[in-house]
Amino acid sequence: MEKPSVDEQPLLVERDENAAAPEAKRLLRLAGPLVASGILQCALQLVSVMFVGHLGELPLAGASLATSLANVTGFSLLVGMASALDTLCGQAFGARQYHLLGVYKQRAMLVLTLACVPIALVWANTARILLLLGQDTAIAAEAGAYARWLIPALVPYVPLTCHIRFLQTQSMVVPVMASSAVTSLSHVLVCWALVHRAGMGSKGAALATAVSYSANLAILSLYTRLSGVCKTTWTGFSMEAFKELRQFAELAVPSAMMVW
Repeated sequence: MEKPSVDEQPLLVERDENAAAPEAKRLLRLAGPLVASGILQCALQLVSVMFVGHLGELPLAGASLATSLANVTGFSLLVGMASALDTLCGQAFGARQYHLLGVYKQRAMLVLTLACVPIALVWANTARILLLLGQDTAIAAEAGAYARWLIPALVPYVPLTCHIRFLQTQSMVVPVMASSAVTSLSHVLVCWALVHRAGMGSKGAALATAVSYSANLAILSLYTRLSGVCKTTWTGFSMEAFKELRQFAELAVPSAMMVW
């Protein structure tokens, strides 16, 4: 293959620059909503801890410690496992095997649900674990109670995380950002209602997380069904999802380790 002449090189550089500008704009249109979605999703637990902070130093210490433990041993682990969908769904979407996206999403939900069993056991025994690590008795008890009330959040969090990855691999990032924004704003009201109105205290703040995750999941599920944008990628539940679970786990576990 002949190399371009000296006279042709400036033209090639100009063409590359012209091609790079539209691609950069496209990447920004995708990256902006992705970043905003991530921040808004993390804001839920931050708002819950802020509400607990008004209850006193001890509840705040317990909620902060329990939230940190839950993020490390649970939420980050599940997010990492769900990131395997980025690879699988991206390949299937690029190959125009659209029905596989729905199958992969269901398969991910099954594997992540199994992973929730040891996670729930750890959260249920948070107080004992912290005491073994030398934590103050009162703070360990407060953190243990908060962590136990976080366990219901695992129920909507698994399908929500998988559903978000399912949509993002199809470049549907704006609906995810919009649902995250609505959920984050309403989470303030949910926390107030459970913490103060219902008088549940720090337990209400933990339970509010499960309520808001459920609301976010409901919004995205309704969008998927009513908008019709996922007609080819979501064709309903399939028994095919129960196949190759071990192969999916072999990809999900290393992905989880990177996030963990």
